[in-house]
Amino acid sequence: MNLADRIQHLRKARGISQEELADKIGVSRQAVSKWESEQSIPDIEKIILLSDYFETTTDFLLKGIEPAPELEKKFSAMVFSVIGTVLNAVGFVLSVVIWIERQMSYAVGIGLVVMLIGTGVFLIGQVTDTRDRRKAGRLFWIPNVWILLMIPLSCCFNIMDGLLGGFLGQPAPVPFLGNSLITFGIFWLAYITVCVAIDLYLIKKKKE
Repeated sequence: MNLADRIQHLRKARGISQEELADKIGVSRQAVSKWESEQSIPDIEKIILLSDYFETTTDFLLKGIEPAPELEKKFSAMVFSVIGTVLNAVGFVLSVVIWIERQMSYAVGIGLVVMLIGTGVFLIGQVTDTRDRRKAGRLFWIPNVWILLMIPLSCCFNIMDGLLGGFLGQPAPVPFLGNSLITFGIFWLAYITVCVAIDLYLIKKKKE
């Protein structure tokens, strides 16, 4: 593996495009393309910038010498992403269970607090591990869009649907059939459309 291969390998491992790497280093996309195709090599200043950005050594970029292992390995952002997703799912399920048993609005608050903790865990991973940050971000947001939007949208729907029916709707973690099947269907159509659109955007960004 030569310098060109190592730059390409590190870029793909980070999950970014040539254009994104060029923006980080302060060069054109064509310059990155030439580096990876061995048409040119980066100067020493750019080598240093590349090593800083990829969190590796200049010896690894130039000679392929692996950096010495760290004494304390950081937790991967992927781990924080998975833990955050589990907590968010638990928060949603807990909210629904409490609502079914108690029919009280505080079920919404309990679910949102647990989800806030779960999202906070994910954000900690984004700060502590920049290496896997992008990949972990996609791993988190693709399923969590569906989880995190359900309670806020359901609360808004239930309150508004109640007002349309001439009574004060009660916040709940899931939508319930109020005035008609039409409004209930509109909610699910809007919810699915928004979540699918966000997921497709994230998947498209991954392929670039």
